[in-house]
Amino acid sequence: MYFFKKYKDRMMVTIVAIILIVIIGKTSVERKSLTKFERIVGNTISPVNKFSFSVGKKVSDFFGTIRNLSSILQENERLSEEVEELKEKNRDLENVIGKADYLKNEAELSLNTEYKFVLGQVIGKEPGNWYNTFVIDKGLKHGIKNGATVVQGIETDRGVIKEGLVGRISEVGDNSAKVISIVDELNRISFKIIRTQDGGILQGSLDGTLSGYLFDSKADVIVGDKLYTSGLGKVFIDDIYIGEVEEVIELEEKLMKKIKVKPAINFKKLYRVFVILD
Repeated sequence: MYFFKKYKDRMMVTIVAIILIVIIGKTSVERKSLTKFERIVGNTISPVNKFSFSVGKKVSDFFGTIRNLSSILQENERLSEEVEELKEKNRDLENVIGKADYLKNEAELSLNTEYKFVLGQVIGKEPGNWYNTFVIDKGLKHGIKNGATVVQGIETDRGVIKEGLVGRISEVGDNSAKVISIVDELNRISFKIIRTQDGGILQGSLDGTLSGYLFDSKADVIVGDKLYTSGLGKVFIDDIYIGEVEEVIELEEKLMKKIKVKPAINFKKLYRVFVILD
């Protein structure tokens, strides 16, 4: 009894240590099967875990798809912007290429002309395919007067750049002016054949062509003859190139010789023109 009381604390520690060693030994042994309680708990929890995992995966996949879709949409928007930029650059390039000859003629005429010009940009036109009448962005503030002759740089068959007759100013405001072209049916142009100096009158038409007659029914005129303004009536400045004869029509009963003329200017494509100042 005395021994137990004396070593009571040590004995308790020893007993606890032995119990723990036994428990550790038992639990560390590999088990071949779960206990009935563990199986019940496992069978109950397993479907819940499976459902939770399935739902979690679907939710994760859904948000992953949303993120991917957002990324795809952003990339598609970026590519669309790049395509539009490339289209715009392509249009600008085509525009420059389409105007290359016109711009070259314009530049050469500016350097070699004897006239004082104002360059006007076409900013409006009447309905239809032809530039019968159109509006430019220059007016009184730029020195333009009503009745002024309007020209464009053209290249002749000899490669010379010269003034080609477009028309005349019919109305003028402070910052704009209306041009009536030579193919308009209201215009009358007195001309001379540069080869023979025979003269006549030309008139425009609804189909954008020029036709007219010669004062002398016996005049020497052939297809290909070049026509220039004569200055008669002072409607247009003289010696401005109009175009060339493409057909000669002799009307014996009327004692008249008529001609059809191909204008030097393409009246379906006008971008900028020169207005001759006094």
